[in-house]
Amino acid sequence: MSESESVRQIWESLGLPGMIDVHTHFMPKNVMDKVWQYFDAQGPMIGREWPITYRAEEAERVATLRSFGVRRFSSLVYPHKPHMAEWLNQWAAGFAAETPDCLATATFYPEPGAADYVARAIAAGTQVFKAHIQVGRYDPNDPLLTDVWGVIEDAGVPVIIHCGSGPVPGEFTGPLRIEKLLARHPRLALIVAHMGMPEYSEFLDIAERFDNVRLDTTMAFTPFVESTMPFPRADENRLRAMGDRILFGSDFPNIPYSYVDAIRTMTDLPGIDDAWLRNVLHDNAARLFGLT
Repeated sequence: MSESESVRQIWESLGLPGMIDVHTHFMPKNVMDKVWQYFDAQGPMIGREWPITYRAEEAERVATLRSFGVRRFSSLVYPHKPHMAEWLNQWAAGFAAETPDCLATATFYPEPGAADYVARAIAAGTQVFKAHIQVGRYDPNDPLLTDVWGVIEDAGVPVIIHCGSGPVPGEFTGPLRIEKLLARHPRLALIVAHMGMPEYSEFLDIAERFDNVRLDTTMAFTPFVESTMPFPRADENRLRAMGDRILFGSDFPNIPYSYVDAIRTMTDLPGIDDAWLRNVLHDNAARLFGLT
């Protein structure tokens, strides 16, 4: 059985029309090439060997997700310096226009004018933002972002935010700054990437306190992550109870294992039932993004 057939067998057995993967990466070729070079060199924010399983041309990567039965995915772009975000947004808007099953994605950086280009992105139809605190090396409470968060909060557009301290800590990662951000903007629709690893418990606490905070499963629970940042067994009941606030994410194509293994990892979680899997693999994201 091919990998595509194996993936489809999982969601078909749950009675789903397919899957929604909220955490995938499509970027301008020169940017993606640099990202892969960084992974290949085991850069300091990675710290270990990390082969790219789905290294391929853009069209092939799109075709691969479609072959898996992924109904919607994202093109998570993120800047690491000023004057980069708006250019990435223009590229991502063009990619979404040409790829109707891609959620229209945008990003931002703490810089003058950020609130203006974020507002323009929302007006143009952006469905999800990406914020990468680790790579961007910025405090989410930077005053240059105050108006950005206000615009996003008022629009209700979700933000997938890499704010946990995995795979290695950053200067501004961790739950405390997110708690501070949400104290000022409690209606923000944040999706904490990677389940907040390794601060799983703390980000579950935040999700329990703020109704619009969700988590994505990206790389969590896999042997690759469990070997160094295991999900705490003491939180397994909370994980099951949070089934309506967790979204499936894969980090495709930049994963060091197969896509089907990422899904099987979740189906093998202790005490997980079909209703939880249906929510996580599809229904939660379908509700959030208004998909039929």
